[in-house]
Amino acid sequence: MFTGIIEEIGTIRGLDRRGDDASIEIGCAFRDYVLGESIAVNGVCLSVTRSGDGWFAADASSETLAKTTLGGLAPGGRVHLERALRADARLGGHIVSGHIDGVGTLLARAPLGRALKLTIEVPPVLAPFLAPKGSVAVDGTSLTVNGARGTRFDLALVPVSQGKTLFVERPLGTPLNLEVDVLAKYVARLLGRPGVDGLSPDNPEAAGGLSLDMLRRAGFAGGRGES
Repeated sequence: MFTGIIEEIGTIRGLDRRGDDASIEIGCAFRDYVLGESIAVNGVCLSVTRSGDGWFAADASSETLAKTTLGGLAPGGRVHLERALRADARLGGHIVSGHIDGVGTLLARAPLGRALKLTIEVPPVLAPFLAPKGSVAVDGTSLTVNGARGTRFDLALVPVSQGKTLFVERPLGTPLNLEVDVLAKYVARLLGRPGVDGLSPDNPEAAGGLSLDMLRRAGFAGGRGES
C-alpha cells in the first residue's frame, strides 16, 4: 500500500530479460532494504529480490511488462520511487495499491501561474473513473484531477511537485502508468457498470452488480407509480 508521495528518483542500472520476464536493477538513495519489501516503481508495486549499497533489484513478470510502461525501460532511464506505507505514517496523498489500471499518454504541458498544467489521454475504459477534484495516481504520483472531458483530463503541478517528480522533463507522447481511485472502482463494481475488469453494462447481475429490476424483485424498490 502506498500514498502516491514520491520519495526518490531512481535510475535504471540494468534490465536483465529472462524469457518474457525481467529483473530490473535500480540505483537510488534508499537504505536498509528488507528482502521482499514492496517498492512502487513508476507506480508499479514490485518486490525487492536483491539489494546493495545504493541499489535494489526487483522482478517484473510478463504481465507487468506488457500492461505497464516498465517494459519500455532502459539503462539510464529515471523513475519515480516510493516505499510502502508504514502504519504510523501520515497519508499524505491517497490510497494507492500499486496495481496499474491502464497506460495513458502525456498530450500537453503549459504554464498555469506558478503551476504546470498537464493534459493526459486515457483509455476509454478508464474515463468514467476520473472526476474533477478526484484523485488519480500518474506514474505513482498522487494528483488531483482539475478537469475531465471525454478521454482527457487535466492536472496542475504546483512547484514542489514539479521539483520532486519527472513530469517537467517527460517529452510529449510519453506513456504514463495510471491507477484510478480504488473507491471509484468498488462503486462501479457494486453498480455493475463497465470498468477496468470488463464488466458488461448489459448484464450487471452476471458481474455481481445491482440493477433496479434486481432491487424490485428483492422487495427493495416498488414498481412504477408505487411508493
